[in-house]
Amino acid sequence: MESPTLTAHNVNVVGTGDELIILGHGFGTDQSVWKHVLPHLLDDYCIILFDNMGAGTTNPEHFSFQRYFTLHNYADDLLSILDELEVQSCIYVEHSVAGMVGCLASIEYLNDANYFGGFEQEDLNQLFLAMQSNFKAWVSGFTPLVVGPDIQSPAVQEFARTLFNIWPDIAFSVAKTIFQSDLSLISDY
Repeated sequence: MESPTLTAHNVNVVGTGDELIILGHGFGTDQSVWKHVLPHLLDDYCIILFDNMGAGTTNPEHFSFQRYFTLHNYADDLLSILDELEVQSCIYVEHSVAGMVGCLASIEYLNDANYFGGFEQEDLNQLFLAMQSNFKAWVSGFTPLVVGPDIQSPAVQEFARTLFNIWPDIAFSVAKTIFQSDLSLISDY
């Protein structure tokens, strides 16, 4: 029987290779974002695909606004998936915020007093207000900003589709967690 963790995150294991790759998706998408890359990996790798909690393909009843207020709990979910599948070593390929989730899952971080993030709080407040007041209009404006200006392109249309799969209140909560997280990594080299 499949575990509740694997079921909740729609975990899929595909491919015939010996080397293991985990594909982590970013905000507004789900594991389907990898559909054009996946065929190129199937013969050489064993691939683990999963959906972060809050993606439109996950059960909204499993989403906890309190739990997913920080990226640390997304990292905990990733580690739980790895534990369930008894993964000892892997390659982690990510998109967008999944990169930070992977970093948090693999190392400890420190904030650097000299690091300045890319967003002003007022800009974020406007983004959050737009999401809450008219989610459909926000998605229509946000997708070409992130993917590219051609709103008819398949990539823009695909991102819009996966964003629309997310319940608006969950999308708002996840976006707020992502954009309010200002972490930098310090290394010794």
